[in-house]
Amino acid sequence: MQSIRNVAVIGLGYVGLPTAAVLARSGLTVLGVDVNKAVVDTVNEGRIHIAEHDLAGIVQQMVRNGQLRASVAPEPADVFMIAVPTPVNQDNTPNMTLVDAACAAIAPVLKKNDLVIIESTSTVGTTERAAQLFAQARPDLTFPSTHPEASDVLMAYCPERILPGATLRELVENARILGGLDKRSASRAEELYAQFVKGEMILSHARVAEMSKLTENAFRDVNIAFANELSMVCEELDINVWSVIEAANLHPRVNILQPGAGVGGHCIPVDPWFIINRAPDTAKVMRAARVANHEKTHRVTVRIADAAGDSNSAIALLGLSYKPNVDDLRESPSLEILEGLLGQGFSQILVVEPNIEALPTGDYNGRIRLVSLSEALAQAKVVAILVNHAGFRAEIEAIRQHPLVIDPVGALQ
Repeated sequence: MQSIRNVAVIGLGYVGLPTAAVLARSGLTVLGVDVNKAVVDTVNEGRIHIAEHDLAGIVQQMVRNGQLRASVAPEPADVFMIAVPTPVNQDNTPNMTLVDAACAAIAPVLKKNDLVIIESTSTVGTTERAAQLFAQARPDLTFPSTHPEASDVLMAYCPERILPGATLRELVENARILGGLDKRSASRAEELYAQFVKGEMILSHARVAEMSKLTENAFRDVNIAFANELSMVCEELDINVWSVIEAANLHPRVNILQPGAGVGGHCIPVDPWFIINRAPDTAKVMRAARVANHEKTHRVTVRIADAAGDSNSAIALLGLSYKPNVDDLRESPSLEILEGLLGQGFSQILVVEPNIEALPTGDYNGRIRLVSLSEALAQAKVVAILVNHAGFRAEIEAIRQHPLVIDPVGALQ
């Protein structure tokens, strides 16, 4: 089998675009594919549409060198990597429609000796189901599900493990699990990732890789839920939770995480539902963790509303992103709190978010304004620190002087 030279990355979001850039930097010719023409045009101009440290320079250089370009449709390649979003529906069931759409788009250009890799967070069995979809669309080709170790097209599941803000470093340094539908597929995936990954690579089956990705984030969700639940218990008992955690963590085998306003991001609040959906009667701890973390967000909303009292009172929300020092608002508890306050009729909400230039679109009728920290402190009756941004910590003494501050993230400690 010839060496890998061309890679098509399907989906140019927070995972796909950095991955495409790193692949191009390793010497491969990369085509980034996205259904959003504005994203495609931006990349082809050598620019980026997401905030990620050092990414802009790499994309600019790779586009200029001809190693990276973008298109709205797949083209023939040696490897196809699927990195599209996989959210949950309103009822918390997994939504795999974008993975299915990516497979449908790839199918017409597949050829013998190609490798298809799914990186998107997926339910267990997704790679096998994708192989069935390909087999139906391309009966002229064979796939590992029916021709193990002898198929025309190879398939693997290789989940991303990145931290927004440190994506480029973690793409290279983090360990990777390469789950093939057969051994040939896993080995071929290793050939690709070995071109840029310095971390340990473990070859396994696709189902193990799919479950490992979900397990990592479900584990983190459970541990965060313990901290958030502890904070709610301490609030009821009038105890400083930060002092409790500091004391408990002196135990050599205890490491309680820091509570917050809930759990956000594209992984942790979503991935446990992929497991719960497949084993609803068994995954009881994971379900309880999801409930606890959501309850923390609800309680913070209630606390802010109670402190404000009159719905005409101005409320300042410090931080809208899901974690400190990023512009990523996906599944942010702050957004849920914002929506909750709007639902209760509050008409003056001042948002301070230094990492964005505009508020998310919505029919807010002027009830929300993006303002500076100084303006928020001067006008708000209640100030709620929802994200512990570095910029807020730099101004913590000014925030501390406000007469009514709610601090579920421990910024004032």
